[in-house]
Amino acid sequence: MTAYQNVTVFIEVSDFLLNCFVRSPSWQRWLSLPLSLLFLVAMGANAILLITIRLEASLHEPLYYLLSLLSLLDIVLCLTVIPQVLAIFWFDLRPISFSACFLQMFIMNCFLAMESCTFMIMAYDRYIAICHPLRYPSIITEQFVVKAAIFILTRNVLFTVPIPILSARLYYCGNNVIENCICANMSVSRLSCDDVTINRLYQFAAGWTLLGSDLILIFLSYSLILRAVLRLKVQGAMAKAFSTCGSHFILILFFSTILLVFVLTHVGKKKISPDVPVMLNVLHHVIPAALNPIVYGVRTQEIRQGIQRLLQKGW
Repeated sequence: MTAYQNVTVFIEVSDFLLNCFVRSPSWQRWLSLPLSLLFLVAMGANAILLITIRLEASLHEPLYYLLSLLSLLDIVLCLTVIPQVLAIFWFDLRPISFSACFLQMFIMNCFLAMESCTFMIMAYDRYIAICHPLRYPSIITEQFVVKAAIFILTRNVLFTVPIPILSARLYYCGNNVIENCICANMSVSRLSCDDVTINRLYQFAAGWTLLGSDLILIFLSYSLILRAVLRLKVQGAMAKAFSTCGSHFILILFFSTILLVFVLTHVGKKKISPDVPVMLNVLHHVIPAALNPIVYGVRTQEIRQGIQRLLQKGW
């Protein structure tokens, strides 16, 4: 009898359970309402922006096509994450299948990287518009947007598709409770009975390669823009340049600040509640999505006028 007491029995699991804010159940109550409002704002504002750009001929320009791509990415990210989280808050629907979990993991990693890449392309657009205005119509064309979209899709799919594949190939036994509201890569991988060193290394390398290179190029673009503006002696040139770049810079600030706070909370996770990184991870998928179209709609005169004309026509 004693010979069997030291034998560990591994049971292969067939699905996961999202353990969302169980340490702080009150968070679910006060977070569900603002999260719902942010989700509705994100979906409605991005839908209005897409319809406006689609129906207004004056907005059929490369910059607004890139903005449309950004709105599409935001909508997909919101639909991938927020309904799942709200279902947990309202109906305690915590189970998620293997296939749904790894699909969500792929979409989150891929589309966040695609959003970062889109910001980088938009920064290049602003650089050409301010530093080489005479060449802008010949460089930033519809063909450029098509090539940029293909690049954004290809680069980020190729780099992020190994993330769910590496996680799916692991052997999961016994514990199937994910300490998160969503299927984040390492939250899932650490449940396996296998070595996850490769998963950690690839997640780190892919994240810094994609997001890091985009941020460096964005910083370089704005550094060149700032240098060019400071050299101009024309009165009001700086104000006009900042007005042109202001909306885009604010969007990048929203995106990168939340991401930076999320990284810092992970670094100092021993000093804060484990639920804080989880909450920031969820909010990172909805706050930029809600603010992006509002910022562009408020600060861009052409979009404001387009929305007003559509409202007057009654669509």
